[in-house]
Amino acid sequence: MKKFGFLFLVCVSVGCDADGNTSSDDVSVDLGHYETNDVFDDSGLGDAADSEINDASNIDQGAEPVTEPGCEGTALLVNPDDPASTGPWPVGARTVMIENLRTEVWYPASPGSAALLGRKIYDVREHLPDNEQGKIPDENNPWQECPCFSDIPLDTERGPYPIVIFFHGTAGFRTQSLTQTSHWASRGFVVIAADHPLLELKDVLLFKFGADLVGDAKKILSSLEQGDGGFAFLKAHIDLNRIAVIGHSAGGLAAAQMGAHPGVQIVIPMAAGGASDVSVGVETVVMGATEDQVVPYSQQLDGYAATPKPKRFVGLHKAGHLAFSDLCVLGADQGGLLDIAIRFGVNVNPLIANLAKDGCKDGQLSADDGLEIINFATSAALEARLHCSPDAGDWFEKLPLNYESIVVDYDVDM
Repeated sequence: MKKFGFLFLVCVSVGCDADGNTSSDDVSVDLGHYETNDVFDDSGLGDAADSEINDASNIDQGAEPVTEPGCEGTALLVNPDDPASTGPWPVGARTVMIENLRTEVWYPASPGSAALLGRKIYDVREHLPDNEQGKIPDENNPWQECPCFSDIPLDTERGPYPIVIFFHGTAGFRTQSLTQTSHWASRGFVVIAADHPLLELKDVLLFKFGADLVGDAKKILSSLEQGDGGFAFLKAHIDLNRIAVIGHSAGGLAAAQMGAHPGVQIVIPMAAGGASDVSVGVETVVMGATEDQVVPYSQQLDGYAATPKPKRFVGLHKAGHLAFSDLCVLGADQGGLLDIAIRFGVNVNPLIANLAKDGCKDGQLSADDGLEIINFATSAALEARLHCSPDAGDWFEKLPLNYESIVVDYDVDM
């Protein structure tokens, strides 16, 4: 047995849907600019301050890269046969503004470009309301370390690369599923995630709703087509005819709505339901959790049944709503992100605090196991569809055997 590895919750309780500066001079919350090789007091980073500093050896071995053809002759590095394994590219990361959207781009970087660099560190306090961000001290802040490196050069010798758009859930943020987004980039995808106004954690804590995720995605795709501004470095190196849209919870509902957008070839709603309105031929991968208390598992099965083929389903045993994110990992040694916030006086509604533990409880699928199997399933599906990998479809079909105690439901209807 292999070892492997916010939220729709308020949408359920208040009925919203997918379309709808720090206060302290001593605390920096300029997300995207904390680096392990920056000059700042890292005493509060704990393990993140010590792990992998100036060491990219597990990502960038410096070996001569081996290239293989992808779709229509696209040049790609050869990925490991295990889709849960980190890919051959070091991962670059940039934080850009697309109109009103603070947006993160993770991308396949030039081999060798990450040598001797420190990993990027995200400060999640930025996602609290502006007047609350200074309350959590550095030593208690659940810093989010990324296996990626700021602003290193894009690998322009390979590509063009498919695009993956990721939608966070209600009370989430763009790095809520960092394990997945960085993983996909390491295996040859340009991955883009925004902080969605009126869905982000800071807005939900103030009970502000009315997000328009589909509209946000259209802004991002329009900017990619224009190839200017923050996306200028991607121009001529991305394939806008090969797009995946992936989302968690309310973000999964929005992903399903993108199935008819030009260029979208695959949608993956997680802890959300199916995708009944996709264009003919667009593939759907529905991923669900049997102990989800926000979107009941029966609803996820019904959503899959209503989804036209080609489609795949993966149901995870003893998994909860947050299994498809890093939210159970952030600050886990202190009770979790929102428990930390409450302890330092951040105003958090008890309903949100309680539901934010769905999937993080003792006896449920462990984060390590869950994150690995999600990387495995999503990467296999993405590479089969968007890289035209001749082997990736076979990888996906190994899921029930490789993870037999965890994959409780599995279906492929192509």
